[in-house]
Amino acid sequence: MIEVSTKLIGGPIFMPGSKIGCCITFTHPPLPSDSRSQSNDNVLENLAWASVQINCLCLTNDIINFPLDMSVTKDERFLGNSETSFAPCLSEHGHVVLSTKPKILFCDVRLSPGESKSYLYSETLSNDAPPSYKGHLVKYAYKITVGMQRLNCPIKLLRVPLRVVVICGLTEGATCENSVDLSPSNPFIESKDKHEESDMALQILQNITAKRSPNFYNITNSKGKVARFCLFKQAYRLGEDIVGTFDFEQTDVSCIEFTVSLQCEEEVNKEFIVSNPKFRKDNVSISSYNTQHQFCANTLKSFLQLAIPLNVTPAFNTLLVSVKWRLHFEFVTSTKESGERLVKTKEGSCWTGPEHIAIETMVWDLPIHIYPSVPSTASDPHAQTRVTIAI
Repeated sequence: MIEVSTKLIGGPIFMPGSKIGCCITFTHPPLPSDSRSQSNDNVLENLAWASVQINCLCLTNDIINFPLDMSVTKDERFLGNSETSFAPCLSEHGHVVLSTKPKILFCDVRLSPGESKSYLYSETLSNDAPPSYKGHLVKYAYKITVGMQRLNCPIKLLRVPLRVVVICGLTEGATCENSVDLSPSNPFIESKDKHEESDMALQILQNITAKRSPNFYNITNSKGKVARFCLFKQAYRLGEDIVGTFDFEQTDVSCIEFTVSLQCEEEVNKEFIVSNPKFRKDNVSISSYNTQHQFCANTLKSFLQLAIPLNVTPAFNTLLVSVKWRLHFEFVTSTKESGERLVKTKEGSCWTGPEHIAIETMVWDLPIHIYPSVPSTASDPHAQTRVTIAI
């Protein structure tokens, strides 16, 4: 028996253009101390070969007709004879949209009891790689597949999941233009002319999300002004809080309560929707995350604070699907209020709320931009970075 263990270097989150590192260790456990002496041929374990490859699989809903030209190979699930060759996507469901060149770790390795050998696998993701995403209509999943075979034994596969995040809207050359480094600098250290693209992208990300530019919105309906809303900035990173304020002074319509939800809008290209009557032709899916609900009758000011989860996918665009983020507002308003005011000499005035109110509900959507966070800070401490099997 041989134990095979893998460990992702630098955490489970990566960006296109960055280098993915994985340490793969093959160990032959030591023999029990009470075992009888055996010959060298019976003790040694022989490994014929081991190979590694990164694949991204796309899974789609039944309403989507996946375009074949987006696949890497014509026959995705069967890349060869499973008895004699490396088929990393064997038994996997979906379409292979990204596949790196397989790398051979070794050929013909022998391990004695208690001996182990480690190999470092590294690969750079292409800049046009899609992000990891788990939506209702489309899913993108990345896996590092380690294929190995003992002598005269069937092939075994070890799959290591990883997460890829992208920064939507960054174009080539943007890292060199219109970007101001906000980090502290040391004048006594020589600056390097060459930087890794991922580091430059993270610097631009920091500059975009650090800017505060308050925007004010007058929320109105057919009967007049309902509220004035202030959002302190439009660009956020994963894990940040969306903060805003409501001003209900000098309004024409009384607001009884409001609800704000953080929503993800998943839209599939209409060209790929199946034209079948039994399927819905709706190519948009809305998912709600954190929600804040508050009663604001007779309130002059209120605030908004919504946390962006770390496990969601920032905005991105591919030929198949587009993912955007927005704030969804729901206001319950009333133009007529009837109540009784009881006046007391010592305690002052006490207002009694009406038993019945004629209400109307209005909705409003405000687009926002959500970008990925720094991979080291966005990583889940409980995320799986080690995978082990026995062959």
